[in-house]
Amino acid sequence: MKVAILQTAPKLGEVQQNIAQADYLLSGLTPGSVKWLVLPEMAFSGYNFPSTEAISPYLEPTAAGVSTQWATTTAKRLRCHVTVGYPETTVTEPKRHYNSTVTVGPTGNMVAHYRKTFLYYTDETWANEGTGFYHDDLYELGDVCMGICMDINPKQFQAPWDAYEFAHHALSSGAPLVVLSMAWLTRLTPQELEELPYQPDMETLAYWVERFYPFLGTAGGRPVTLVIANRCGQEGEACYAGSSTVISIREGKAAVYEICGKMEQRCLVVDLAQAPKLAIQHGGAA
Repeated sequence: MKVAILQTAPKLGEVQQNIAQADYLLSGLTPGSVKWLVLPEMAFSGYNFPSTEAISPYLEPTAAGVSTQWATTTAKRLRCHVTVGYPETTVTEPKRHYNSTVTVGPTGNMVAHYRKTFLYYTDETWANEGTGFYHDDLYELGDVCMGICMDINPKQFQAPWDAYEFAHHALSSGAPLVVLSMAWLTRLTPQELEELPYQPDMETLAYWVERFYPFLGTAGGRPVTLVIANRCGQEGEACYAGSSTVISIREGKAAVYEICGKMEQRCLVVDLAQAPKLAIQHGGAA
């Protein structure tokens, strides 16, 4: 199975420009060459909206807005599944807003819809919590867990660090594949991001692996593959980590198949039938 991750640097509120950039980055992807294409959280609207008023012009009706339309067209054209993050508003009254992902199959049918469960501070200014982490059998894709960014952190940063709520959900589900759409921040400054733009943010990579600690070590046992689609770039003072990656955890040990740079806009394609390239130790890469 081949998966693709589209790492982009969407500009806040520039929906059509962001879609055009995504199309450009995908122009070299051969139809039928991958089974699943995954985009970041709020991939076309941008992420760092300060209020409900600010994001309101960009809210999209449930699985019926510009992001879903793009996913449908792209899924049909590339003959693959497409997952994209978008800011959702319900069509029924009273209207409720969610930070969501929609997944569309190769024939253009919606196969999954997920609403972010653990909200980051930015989400709390406009979004409601979803009803729980996602797990389902998606036919051709198999047994899958999906999450969005903050879902892998302790709830509201108040739950114990070692509660590992999302990781335990994934472990108990038995799903061999976990797919995450992200708008994950970095502690690096804009200047540091520009210095080595094609190198990943190793601190972020180590953090992501740590949040799946229940799979690691001698007691880990069950294998899992993590597909992490993060965005890059900057919105105001918010700097994003990029470093989208596919990680294998087998026999309690983590390894990277491929990884993007922290400022690199690209379509990353990974063949899960191949061996991972880089072993990861706790705290960094070997």
